[in-house]
Amino acid sequence: MAGSVISPMISWQPHERLKNWAGNIEYSTDKIFYPKTVEEIQQLVKKYSKLKTLGTRHCFNRIADSVDQMVAPKNLDQVIALDEKRLQVTVGAGIKYGQLGPWLHEKGFALHNLASLPHISVAGACTTATHGSGVHNGNLSTAVHAIEMVTADGQIVQLSKEKDGENFHAAVVGLGALGVITQLTLDIQPTYQVRQDVYENLSFDQLKNHFDEILSAGYSVSLFTDWQNQNCSEVWIKSKVEPGKEFAFKEDFFGAKRATKNVHPIITLSAENCTEQMGVPGPWYDRLPHFRMGFTPSSGKELQAEYFIPYRHGMEAMLAIGRLAEQVGPQLFISEIRTIAADDLWMSPCYKEPCMTIHFTWKQNWEEVSKLLLIVEKELEPFNPKPHWGKLFSIPPKKLHAKYEKMEDFKKLINHYDPKGKFRNKFLDENIFM
Repeated sequence: MAGSVISPMISWQPHERLKNWAGNIEYSTDKIFYPKTVEEIQQLVKKYSKLKTLGTRHCFNRIADSVDQMVAPKNLDQVIALDEKRLQVTVGAGIKYGQLGPWLHEKGFALHNLASLPHISVAGACTTATHGSGVHNGNLSTAVHAIEMVTADGQIVQLSKEKDGENFHAAVVGLGALGVITQLTLDIQPTYQVRQDVYENLSFDQLKNHFDEILSAGYSVSLFTDWQNQNCSEVWIKSKVEPGKEFAFKEDFFGAKRATKNVHPIITLSAENCTEQMGVPGPWYDRLPHFRMGFTPSSGKELQAEYFIPYRHGMEAMLAIGRLAEQVGPQLFISEIRTIAADDLWMSPCYKEPCMTIHFTWKQNWEEVSKLLLIVEKELEPFNPKPHWGKLFSIPPKKLHAKYEKMEDFKKLINHYDPKGKFRNKFLDENIFM
């Protein structure tokens, strides 16, 4: 009986429809369940023929949308186990990086990298191949060592790097298509300190002549530009602090000058909600993100798009977008350039290929931005761009398919775990199954 009746603790109550963080998406159902246990998730999966997982609502497209029912595992936000010998931590799917980071640091451990926002959930970030920066750092999903999910028949499936090979590599960046993720085991390392130094006004000419050197100048490097003056208004260099080793920073970085105060990526905004800069050392979880957990980074009234470019084409791609400066300028807040190492995850944009990303934070004017996406994508087409799965793009499904050599194998695996399409939605139907 327990397996056939939905617990009253997770009964649905009508409420106002939720929107995503930016406010540009209103979800297509108000029927959202908030289970507190894996068993309750199993009950929901068994009961409904259609169900979609909702994370922290930081996606800008409808990858997590549903016209039927949604399950939000935000209550599964605990650290389940810490294996100090194997250097692994197991966490519930709802935990946020901003929760996990301080907990790990207190125990003497760390993750290899973080995204610019710590407010996102571990499961949501990993299933969409969200990333930080660093030429030697893979995206956040490369830290996943094992994954547990509830599949369409309500059963729990566990996949690990050692035991499940290619099925594991397929499931980590699963786009919410294989099941409801309930927990993840992540590889960790001893904790470390990071300092953050910012330089202002790096010319494209210097970047063109010293591209590799600039982007590998720290553990994590981000370039910010509005494309207007053929320069990067800011260069954020995040460097590991080596115990007993004095750090020798420079006032001049390829012609860019060291900032004299904390700055925001958008230079006109207050840096109050940004992580500490000016070379002040701090724990990894409070330096690798750009924004602090205790603050909302902005009002959210923005649109985001991002394209992964093979690293070898990075500078050419930047110069191509630079030629669109007059067109993109009126609708753009800022662009960020980051690097990500290659990985083995089937649906990662960095599958077998190190990448550079060009990120656009647009003003919330979809009518104009939608036109600009077509122009930007056309300009980037010679460099085989892949869009971030959780952000806005206009690349047609056939072109998108051609960019992923494991696409057909991924579809077969989806059909294996979800033969009736329980976890499919319009986004997946159009962009994966077309």
